[in-house]
Amino acid sequence: MSAPDTTVISKATARPGPFDWYRNINQQERRTFWSCKIGYGLDGMDTQMLSFVVPTLIAMWGITTGQAGLIHTSTLIASAIGGWVAGILSDRIGRVRTLQLTVLWFAFFTFLCGFAQSYEQLLIARTLMGFGFGGEWTAGAVLIGEVIRAQDRGKAVGMVQSGWALGWGLTAILYALLFSIMPPEDAWRALFILGIVPAIFVIFVRRLVKDPEIYREAKAKEAPSNPSKFYEIFAPGMLFTTIRASLLTTGALGGYYAITSWLPTFLKNERGLSVLGTGGYLAMVIVGSYVGYVISAYLTDILGRKKNFILFAVGSFTIVLLYTQMPVSNGVMLWLGFPLGFFASGIFSGMGAFLTELFPTRIRGSGQGFCYNIGRALAALFPLLIGLLSQTVPLSVGIGAFAAVSYGVVILAALSLPETRGKQLDAQ
Repeated sequence: MSAPDTTVISKATARPGPFDWYRNINQQERRTFWSCKIGYGLDGMDTQMLSFVVPTLIAMWGITTGQAGLIHTSTLIASAIGGWVAGILSDRIGRVRTLQLTVLWFAFFTFLCGFAQSYEQLLIARTLMGFGFGGEWTAGAVLIGEVIRAQDRGKAVGMVQSGWALGWGLTAILYALLFSIMPPEDAWRALFILGIVPAIFVIFVRRLVKDPEIYREAKAKEAPSNPSKFYEIFAPGMLFTTIRASLLTTGALGGYYAITSWLPTFLKNERGLSVLGTGGYLAMVIVGSYVGYVISAYLTDILGRKKNFILFAVGSFTIVLLYTQMPVSNGVMLWLGFPLGFFASGIFSGMGAFLTELFPTRIRGSGQGFCYNIGRALAALFPLLIGLLSQTVPLSVGIGAFAAVSYGVVILAALSLPETRGKQLDAQ
């Protein structure tokens, strides 16, 4: 009697590893994965530059915090418009071509920010940059969502999303490096000028990445006399899905903006904590964000889209309560930066896959672009509303109230939407 084939037995009984999904995808899928991840990282790098240079601009140009806030708000509003437009374009001219255009757009206008001679010039250049950075998310999310097979879509799209934290970290490193070797009046310009680097990345995308097969099949079936129209997402059969998905994104983004916009001010001015301005605290938040993206990417395939949203919504609100209601020291605050980044950022890992699965291929870009970016536009109002509310109640109450409402909306929207984990996409 021959000995049993232990190799076959070990393969049959071996538990799947966390990166087996990546080893099982083909070369084109890997190229698409890395192009979207790197693109999103570069998007994050260029977008986060402004927050690092604002103190220098306030000191040099004498701009007010209100004027600085206007740059942030105008960028977000422009990004919402750009994201919607990019979604429509991705249905018309292709996912890859739209990705190329949006990367070139935000890289060029980030570069121009480095040559601004006045507040008004910077405001215009930065607002136009926002149009491109919002569009890049939409194009990249649709592209990677259509390429990866159903059982691994959440992991792949979430891992792409984690590129944002890497880009944020890269900006922090470049900022520290440039401001240590150059005077501030030159360093902030050099930082923005480096924002042109993503344009080089487009060459790689153009040569190596193709539109998903499912998209090409859908375009082949599309009658020339009846092209896809963006307003189909408001048709009777899709309207309710569009509304609920928009509420989901509004809640997630609104909670994120409520936390990131006002918590530092509350903790510094009302609690007197100094750790918030340190590199250690920022590093803790960035690391927590990256880990949150990655863990959430896996959980969205393990638990399902809906349960994962609910888990991270509850976690995010819990962190807000800890920050605003518990007496904490600088040391405790430093370590709380990790769960803050983990939950507030991780909730977005499942967003791209979920929106991909909610809309048919012919209008997927339009649906995904609208829902995510109408959420961004509405959520951009939350920091303003919290500021107005804080004129009559303590800031901690405003932050807590808006966070509670935001994450409550996430939970209700998630419960009302269908579970799409493992959904097979078709060329319709």
